Amino acid sequence: MSSEIRALEPKELWNKFADLNAVPRPSKKEERVIQFMKDFGKHLGLETIEDEVGNVIIRKPASKGMEDRKPIVMQSHLDMVHQKNNDTVFNFDEQGIEMFVEGDWVKANGTTLGADNGLGVATIMAILESETIAHPALEALFTIDEETGMTGAKGLKGGLLNGDILLNLDTEEDDEIGVGCAGGVDVTATREYKEEETPEFKLGYTITVKGLQGGHSGMQIHEGLGNANKLMNRLLFDGFENFGLRISEIDGGSLRNAIPRESNAIVAIDAVHEAAFEAEMKDLGDSLKTEFKTMEPDLEIVVSKTETPEKIMDLGVQEGLTRALYAAWNGVYRMSPDIEGLVETSNNIARVIVKDGHIKIGCLTRSSVESTKLDLANTLRSVFELTGCEVEFSGDYPGWAPNMDSDILKLMVPIYERLNNGEKPHVAACHAGLECGILGTNYPNMDMISFGPNIKGAHSPDERAQISSAQKYWKFVLEILKNIPKA
Repeated sequence: MSSEIRALEPKELWNKFADLNAVPRPSKKEERVIQFMKDFGKHLGLETIEDEVGNVIIRKPASKGMEDRKPIVMQSHLDMVHQKNNDTVFNFDEQGIEMFVEGDWVKANGTTLGADNGLGVATIMAILESETIAHPALEALFTIDEETGMTGAKGLKGGLLNGDILLNLDTEEDDEIGVGCAGGVDVTATREYKEEETPEFKLGYTITVKGLQGGHSGMQIHEGLGNANKLMNRLLFDGFENFGLRISEIDGGSLRNAIPRESNAIVAIDAVHEAAFEAEMKDLGDSLKTEFKTMEPDLEIVVSKTETPEKIMDLGVQEGLTRALYAAWNGVYRMSPDIEGLVETSNNIARVIVKDGHIKIGCLTRSSVESTKLDLANTLRSVFELTGCEVEFSGDYPGWAPNMDSDILKLMVPIYERLNNGEKPHVAACHAGLECGILGTNYPNMDMISFGPNIKGAHSPDERAQISSAQKYWKFVLEILKNIPKA
């Protein structure tokens, strides 16, 4: 499969992407890709260092004739989101990504592709390796753990980098030049509960919500995609209200930055309600599929008999949980009043686990305004605390405030227009977490910008990278490097 990827143009970019995607690199398990990158830099004879948290920095001197230009930093993150289809057999800890070409797109076989942010990493690798690409003095910054905490960017100390300009290659629309992004905070609710012996004359059922698209919980939060945890809760709430359904287990969603695609629950009902319960679940399932038919045409809701569970939740805790999940905000909370079309604040109810006397609910709250981020986080905290949960805020990271007077922005806009027959780029902030805001805390005078090729379906097994867009983006990168101004 990689041979057809390596044949794509520009070969230097796609070959490096194929090399990278052969290395397992899930978030928080980046040891192999860190070593891969260090070996790459040292093989080229370039100064290569690993900082104390695992970020890799490779320095390359300016090409001939570019020694008087401003030094730059090119930055991308090494880790990738690991999501796969339920029926895909794949071990992200051991296997490289299996890629294939379909029309104008590079895709993966039932898993995330890793184009986010692998194409950015591959771009930098190609430039480091090239003997012909013109560029100023270059520091390549490869950060770790962007997807699950941004601990790499947070741990990067001031004084390590010397560049005046930072090019972040983690934007997913090729007509967009990013000048700002949202910050985020993890909101986690937990509590313990007493399990009860399941009474006699109960029937066991498994309820499954699946077939949802999923996707990026920032960039796609406004699209109206189904959230498996919220849909599951509607089924459980209805089953309890009408038939006294009792919950034994729930396992919904996966990563905080991915809109949950699947949820599974094991429940019990009185045997006397068997026929009516099955009819009600079918009717409600059909209603949900009609409600989401435009955005989620493959939604499936499966209710099937299973062995009656031995234990069920305490009734009072179950009532509180289902009501809290109903009330907890999911989706867009506020649109930006300053930038048209930009989501300012949102929440993703990403993970719901109920099992063995423990409840854990994981959310990712995002906002480009710190006060609104805290407001929504406190809204969620209040809902969950009212049902007896302890709530923790963690992983807080700042947004990146737009600078419309940026010198690198003023350089890039006319270059884009010249390369694209006068078409103007979309200069915008995004509702995703980029590392620029965090890096800016220790490098406040560094001029930062973000851009990249078209990547669709990031954070889901539908992730795909557009080949023609990568070609457009590659030309843009080379022109930017060639035109960096004098120091």
